[in-house]
Amino acid sequence: MKKNILIIGFVWPEPKSSAAGSRMMQLIAVFQAQEYTVTFATACAKSANAFDLESIGVKTAAIAINSASFDTFISTLNPEIVMFDRFNVEEQFGWRVAEQCPKALRVLDTEDLHSLRRGRHQAYKDNAEFNTHYLFNDTAKREIASIYRCDLTLVISEAEMTLLKEQFKVDERLLLYLPFMLDSVSVAAQQQLPSYSKRKHFVTIGNFLHEPNYNSILYLKESIWPLIKQQLPAAEMHIYGAYATQKVTQLHNEKEGFLITGFAENVATVMQNAKVCLAPLRFGAGLKGKIVDAMVSGTPCVTTTVGAEGLFGNLNPNAFIEDTPNAFANKAIELYSTEFIWNTFQNNGFEVVNQRFNKLHFGALLVRRLKSLITDLESHRLHNFTGQLLMHHTLQSTKFMSKWIEAKNRKD
Repeated sequence: MKKNILIIGFVWPEPKSSAAGSRMMQLIAVFQAQEYTVTFATACAKSANAFDLESIGVKTAAIAINSASFDTFISTLNPEIVMFDRFNVEEQFGWRVAEQCPKALRVLDTEDLHSLRRGRHQAYKDNAEFNTHYLFNDTAKREIASIYRCDLTLVISEAEMTLLKEQFKVDERLLLYLPFMLDSVSVAAQQQLPSYSKRKHFVTIGNFLHEPNYNSILYLKESIWPLIKQQLPAAEMHIYGAYATQKVTQLHNEKEGFLITGFAENVATVMQNAKVCLAPLRFGAGLKGKIVDAMVSGTPCVTTTVGAEGLFGNLNPNAFIEDTPNAFANKAIELYSTEFIWNTFQNNGFEVVNQRFNKLHFGALLVRRLKSLITDLESHRLHNFTGQLLMHHTLQSTKFMSKWIEAKNRKD
């Protein structure tokens, strides 16, 4: 008899729109390889860009927040594992899962540390240096509490693992470093990619609803691209991404070669035809999907310290890393114009993908950890008294607020 895993999503996965969507599809693939019956449920409306999960054998369900209908749904499903997609989903449904299926393993996938992203954004707006004052924000209090209430939390970046262990003092037994899980780029695949001489123009890509992405496009437009264009008048800057609002499309300027191209149906094709990927991110968290896509496509990059965080480890990067407009533009021009450097960075990217994001290695690591926890779940929870305490106190307020809203909705 197949075992059930329930994934409660913040949104329906959109792998063509965001790195978070790609990450979710990678996790689903691992669970299906272990012959789990995967059910994906969310209270979010489905967009046109949502992946057809049922086409790959994933069951889907629409659920409601603040409704006892979820209690009936999950007790009937009786999953062995429940995975929450982001901490705010755990806040909403965690107590219901614990009440209805107390023996189910509760797993949190952070996607990235929202508290880190929030703190960096505030420091940027204050034109101040990011420090623990910005890190220990209200979102951090909620997010760390959610981590403690779960049996295991998946962390996508080594930098964020270090932060959780050293700054927040989270017990490593509650955490698992699990980056993107990618197929290796074989030598044959590398040789089939367009060469330096067959490529042209600059590219960047990202969901425009994500504030760090929009900010980086604005930064490119106002501070970096004019410097590049002055030295490379024939080059164009192609910006791809889902959900381009008017504030994004108004940045389009053909005369300047700054082109808002919109949704990319095939990210690989877009990346493979570009010569250089630019990712001047000034705040954010997690691993940057655009740089990972660029590495797989053999496209060298120029990025910032924030953009490069957690990606390269001790290996040589596929990118120049610069945090000022002039230095960023100069390195972009150098990379675009120098075939030897370009080829070196391309090879660096292949090595990073193959050594640091190996799908088979990290998939097996996740499976072993889940099996170990399921086998010894009671003992594992006994070692997490902070989690028991937070489940007892914090979620009682969430629970009764939800029940009040539920009763109010019935009355209305």
